[in-house]
Amino acid sequence: MTDSSPADGRRRAPKRRREREADGRRTNRFLVSYSGTELAIVTEAAARDNQALASWVGTAALDVATEKVVPVSVDARDVLAELIQARNQVSRIGNNVNQMAKALNADGTVTGDQLLAAMEAVLQSVRRMDEATLQVMRERRPRS
Repeated sequence: MTDSSPADGRRRAPKRRREREADGRRTNRFLVSYSGTELAIVTEAAARDNQALASWVGTAALDVATEKVVPVSVDARDVLAELIQARNQVSRIGNNVNQMAKALNADGTVTGDQLLAAMEAVLQSVRRMDEATLQVMRERRPRS
């Protein structure tokens, strides 16, 4: 097993992962202030992504500023998860309705109760998707 640490035992600086200007340097700096709790949160996030704190803060700010990442609240994430679940359910129900239509066209073996249950499931799923979509629309920030 090889040890990648220098002979003097000091830790090596992490590799730089962010893009550089054409001349390879960044010279603009500014101060960012956090409360103790906020600092703990961003420090944990940087460690989770295996990045130096300043690098993580800079990357996160650029990602949001360039709309590469759009921040969402925990509530919005829950609503989006609900939308995804409802979409998957509607897809499964649509498959069932297609199978029933095929059976009806072939030999008429689908009962009215089966068809009614499938259509009720479709309506319920569409209602859930509508509610979740409206919630996302209410929480969406308008662009200026």
